Amino acid sequence: MIGVDWGTSSLRAYRLAPDGTVRERREAERGIMTVPPGGFPAALREAVGDWIAAGEDRVLLCGMVGSRQGWVEAPYLACPAGAAEIAGATIRVPFEGARVRLVPGLTTCDPAGVPEVMRGEETKIIGLLGAIGEAPEATLCLPGTHCKWVRIREGRVAGFAPYMTGQVLAALSAHTILARTMDTEAPPHAGAFDRGMARARQKGGLLHHLFGVRTQALMGELPPEQGESYLSGLLIGHEVAAALEAGVAPPIHLAGTESLVALYARALGAFGIPHRIHDPDAAALGLALIGGCLGDTDW
Repeated sequence: MIGVDWGTSSLRAYRLAPDGTVRERREAERGIMTVPPGGFPAALREAVGDWIAAGEDRVLLCGMVGSRQGWVEAPYLACPAGAAEIAGATIRVPFEGARVRLVPGLTTCDPAGVPEVMRGEETKIIGLLGAIGEAPEATLCLPGTHCKWVRIREGRVAGFAPYMTGQVLAALSAHTILARTMDTEAPPHAGAFDRGMARARQKGGLLHHLFGVRTQALMGELPPEQGESYLSGLLIGHEVAAALEAGVAPPIHLAGTESLVALYARALGAFGIPHRIHDPDAAALGLALIGGCLGDTDW
């Protein structure tokens, strides 16, 4: 089977053995935003056409390729959901020479009834379930542009809460007055990050704390080379505090890019919350597990 994790900015393709072992892998900056209207079949053939020609006739796609901006929209599946439910909600995509299916995203609601969505992370979560273990409940944190805090119950995704922390950091440090006070090319500064986290645990709220980034810079208390790290600590600190207030089941299971996971691990440590770090490239196993739930007639 071929598994493809096709996001906004990149494409990762895996040639998978029947037991889920990755036999070959490829990565390209060929995200969905680079594909012209009607160009997805050609883009897929460009990425894995030789594997298909070699006999791989089943292709499972996950990620933003199944969004409204992608190839075909795969409707969101409501939580709770595990590998079997996700497999049952995949949709078929016409493609000459292979059987192609799209993995749906997941949806849930917060306590106030506001909808939440994820697309792509559900496949990584399925791939991580085995490493997380068989505890009745677990909490998984997937740092990223839109970080997801996921509630796992009895091996299924029970619900989740997204946070726009990464995107807000990028916007504030580039497009507000705070950008005038910081050197965004400076290397990360652990001490400044810790100061930002400590500020997040004080009273006043995020909006007030954000203005303090500017005033500390004006008064010479926050050098430009420390500004972005302080702001990152402030935002991640507020995110972690909100997630803990909503309720978690420690240890927190972290998976994502090494640099981001390190920051969240540091933040959790400051809050006294134990954590475990897992393989960030779990999408391949998730695709294999979801594909394994599909019988030959389902393809």
